[in-house]
Amino acid sequence: MHPMLNIAVRAARSAGNVIARACGQLDMVQKVQKGTNDFVTNVDREAEQAIVQVLQKSFPTHGIVGEEHGDYGNNDSEFQWIIDPLDGTTNFIKGIPHFAVSIALKHQGKLDQAVIFDPLRGELFTASRGRGAQLNGTRIRVANLADMQGTILATGFPFKNKTHMPAHGAMLASLLTDAADIRRTGSAALDLAYVAAGRFDGFFEIGLKPWDIAAGELIVREAGGLVCDFVGGNNQLRSGNVVAASPKVLAAMLKGIRPHLTESLSR
Repeated sequence: MHPMLNIAVRAARSAGNVIARACGQLDMVQKVQKGTNDFVTNVDREAEQAIVQVLQKSFPTHGIVGEEHGDYGNNDSEFQWIIDPLDGTTNFIKGIPHFAVSIALKHQGKLDQAVIFDPLRGELFTASRGRGAQLNGTRIRVANLADMQGTILATGFPFKNKTHMPAHGAMLASLLTDAADIRRTGSAALDLAYVAAGRFDGFFEIGLKPWDIAAGELIVREAGGLVCDFVGGNNQLRSGNVVAASPKVLAAMLKGIRPHLTESLSR
């Protein structure tokens, strides 16, 4: 395992311990609404601090961007960590056992290391650029399908900006013409990890943040998949609009998505 990935795994497991302990005391969790249909808890913040402590101890000169606190450390460093301490906070609050820790490292602007850790299932998805993707140390690959027939896709609703609901609904209807079914799990990081592992055949969502996408993007790519924005470009970390799948399924998904793009979703 790459030394930096090894530290990222240590950080993810440390955050996972914070989250797992809190699962048994959900009545003690403190939550605050930070935006429309968007919550943060004391557990998110404690898990983020656990990650930051591990990363800063090993890499004191690196930059870190966290979902809850924002920037830590050196923003000018060629090494930038992107962390989501608890992806799937609403699931966590409601006692739905589907959430994860997500940590990615960019080196000179390119995604280089990635970890997504499901602390309840003990599933550790990892990737290093050019070295493939693994689940608990075993190599994983995206599903090798020739087209959309029989596919199981995943998505997330644009609950933070419901003006996109008509476009999203039209995309769903179009994709369901050929797909077998569509899931909405509540954790984009795990949706991407599941695409990498061949559990889902494709994923798309509107309006995500870099910490939702970064680790999952590298893991999907290293598992043989493709990740892009809604027009087939590479603007997904900035636009937040992302599609991920094996090459042939991704092409079919884009064909179903593009006719329903508004001007804002085409950027």
